[in-house]
Amino acid sequence: METTLDIIVRSTEIDVNGHVNNAKYLEYLEWGREEWYEACSLSYETFGALGIQTVTVNININYRKECKQGEHLSVSCRPAKMGRSSYVLQQEIRNGQGELCADALVTSVTMDSTTRTSREAPEELRKFFTSKDE
Repeated sequence: METTLDIIVRSTEIDVNGHVNNAKYLEYLEWGREEWYEACSLSYETFGALGIQTVTVNININYRKECKQGEHLSVSCRPAKMGRSSYVLQQEIRNGQGELCADALVTSVTMDSTTRTSREAPEELRKFFTSKDE
């Protein structure tokens, strides 16, 4: 399942160079992941009932094109790879002309809420990934 979140660049997201600050792209990606989790019915409450939490452990991002105030952006998110307890989501940020502005691979791990150690990803999450190997 792939989701897309549409956003507009606000003035508070611009740095001294007149474009979106690099750290803001990470926030856009987080918003896109939250959109994906919600569309998959994997809310914080759902994970809590399963006794797990998810934590981001790695983000590899490529900044491809600057974004400026007032631009309409689309943040997409789709499953890429599933391991035992880790999984990777593939994300892109595109502008209104469809140009790729940034792309990223985001690795997260499922963690036991009580012991705070990694734990095998539940089927409720696994079912969204086509590849089960890591």
